[in-house]
Amino acid sequence: MTSPARTNQLLYQAELLLAMEAGDDEHAMARRMALEEAALGQLELALNAVLREVTEHVDLDLENWRAWLQATTVNVAELERLRALAGETGSWLAILLERLQALHGDDGAARRDARAGLIASAGEPSLSDTLRWCHRQFKMLLPALREGSSEW
Repeated sequence: MTSPARTNQLLYQAELLLAMEAGDDEHAMARRMALEEAALGQLELALNAVLREVTEHVDLDLENWRAWLQATTVNVAELERLRALAGETGSWLAILLERLQALHGDDGAARRDARAGLIASAGEPSLSDTLRWCHRQFKMLLPALREGSSEW
């Protein structure tokens, strides 16, 4: 499988997970949380894949997105663009990276629904909605990243 095909596959799998309904039985909350964290994991794999894809011409093989985004000695325009997005508060990548940090933490990224009777923040989107937005933004940026990378 080519690098672009793998990135596409992972994005498609994340999209499938985000489209799945959790149901309304006694396991719905746990199922929703599992789907959210699975989709987040797929988005992490897709981010790793796109970083490998746009840096194929560099003579470095870094392990994951953390290493690539911190490798300031690597000067690749697509990587610089992603670094800038990662540092931009409120960008899809900054939010995704924040959720990925939580995913790898002890508490995880998915949250239980607020109990009935408690006041919930109306302005905060669900993790699923946030991931759908990140996914859309990722897919919209992908052609531009690939175009620049293909010039090499």
